[in-house]
Amino acid sequence: MPLLEVTHLQKSYGPLKAVDGVSFSIDPGEIFGLLGPNGAGKSTTINMIATLLKPDAGQVVLNGNLRSTSPQYKRALGYVPQNISLAEKLTAKENLKLIGRLYDLNRPALDKRVNETLEAVGLTDRSDDLVSKFSGGMKRRLNIGAALLHEPDLLLMDEPTAGVDPQARAYIFEIVESLAQRGRSILYTTHYMEEAERLCQRTAIIDHGKILAMGTLAELTLIVKARHDLVIEAQGLTEDKLTRLADKLDRVPWTLHNDSAHLHVAGTDHTLLNAARAADEIGLQPTSIRVLEPNLEHVFLELTGRALRD
Repeated sequence: MPLLEVTHLQKSYGPLKAVDGVSFSIDPGEIFGLLGPNGAGKSTTINMIATLLKPDAGQVVLNGNLRSTSPQYKRALGYVPQNISLAEKLTAKENLKLIGRLYDLNRPALDKRVNETLEAVGLTDRSDDLVSKFSGGMKRRLNIGAALLHEPDLLLMDEPTAGVDPQARAYIFEIVESLAQRGRSILYTTHYMEEAERLCQRTAIIDHGKILAMGTLAELTLIVKARHDLVIEAQGLTEDKLTRLADKLDRVPWTLHNDSAHLHVAGTDHTLLNAARAADEIGLQPTSIRVLEPNLEHVFLELTGRALRD
């Protein structure tokens, strides 16, 4: 039986349909990803599940019988928001004790959970320091700890690596992977393809409030099994030259980053040869041409016709 079942969620703001009939389920012990660009409807979806927003239609059921209107529902959730929600003038330990009291945790059980949580997020040695002295990455980790303190059945994580440096991001990945190894169920939203590929057993690709595809990485890449990312590097690459090259390759979608072009082409035995000939015909002299295997970003490009980070 799924731990979480989301059915036909809808939320509009005037004429804008922020979430348009979203449905998915999460199994016990699963990390489930919502992948999409900014404004796709990820945060609106997770905020409705967290009961911070009331859906216009649809329902959310936890553990088979807990509906979002049930008093027990919120106690079964842990929520890590995009914006850090901590008391800056309290220490890390004081923040967790305050949150624990809100969940009716009493000593000595509360002290035990605070210590366990600080260890889980790697902040034991900073437990008595004011949060105002923490780096952005440390605050993110404590924010995750705050959501874990009451040992929820499901952890909601809304872009938990937003605004952190690569080292802090890697640490957060380790925390999430450790939670998954201990059987924690997680709903993880991100606009970074590599995060979903690394962390999530299944991923739903969402854009304009709709889920476009859903499944494991292998299942999703089957959608674009005939499509590949053709990477061409050349000095003096311009949008005009790349447009002409894409036209010769059946007007395929493309993106340009400095002197590196990515073209979403049909995968054949002659992909590289066709690309080299087309480049020669427009007077382009590549320094490198290679083909990358499909990934989640290719799936998104195939489904929407635009790059994931647009």
